[in-house]
Amino acid sequence: MMTEINFPNNLDSLYEQERFLREKFIAIIENKPKLSLHLHAIERAMSLAQIMVNYPENDEDFKVIKMLSIRMFNAFGASLTLISSGYHQNSGLVMRDILETVFLIDLFKTDHTAIERWRLADKKKQREEFSPAAVRKALDERDGAHTKKRAEVYKMFSELAAHPNMHSQHMLRPEKGGDIVMGPFMEGTTLEAGVSELGRLAIQAGEIMNAFLPGGWDHENVRANFARIKKEWIETFYR
Repeated sequence: MMTEINFPNNLDSLYEQERFLREKFIAIIENKPKLSLHLHAIERAMSLAQIMVNYPENDEDFKVIKMLSIRMFNAFGASLTLISSGYHQNSGLVMRDILETVFLIDLFKTDHTAIERWRLADKKKQREEFSPAAVRKALDERDGAHTKKRAEVYKMFSELAAHPNMHSQHMLRPEKGGDIVMGPFMEGTTLEAGVSELGRLAIQAGEIMNAFLPGGWDHENVRANFARIKKEWIETFYR
């Protein structure tokens, strides 16, 4: 017997729950100005990606930066949608993708020749020079960093969000020490942690994209507005 061709009621109910949680998400954000600042940083970084893509440069290497900017734009939108719908662990998985992309573009920022090597690399070359671990190592060597902070952040996203292991259960608990739950949920501490990490990534992504844009290219003052939000963000969270 043929299955009825209609939208399953259970999926419709799940969507309604996601919409309800988004309203709760907005209410939490509106009552916490610092969280709102993270959202403004995210919006400004996404706007920078837009003017990056619109910049009239057809060089093959620059097209790579445009493509990676589009990837980050989509990832920020997806991660924020997941957070606001109550899917915190899945949002963290997308954040790791943003982190990898930020690291890769950061490498390209100071070694433009690496862009051509990356886009033409075979599987062996990709693994040896451009795997996430190889990129982090190259950046640490460039910066003379010995603390492995990049690796630590990457590991955090991997353990909490990307890989199925016992650490990932923490992203499925509305309350610390409480039971894990099935489906989306909205809880202040978990929400704040996710939005804060996404805001931090937005500042990093915006800085990297901005470095590739030439002076004077600033449609609708997007770069100036990002600089203003970045200054306020740093003063708020690091001073």
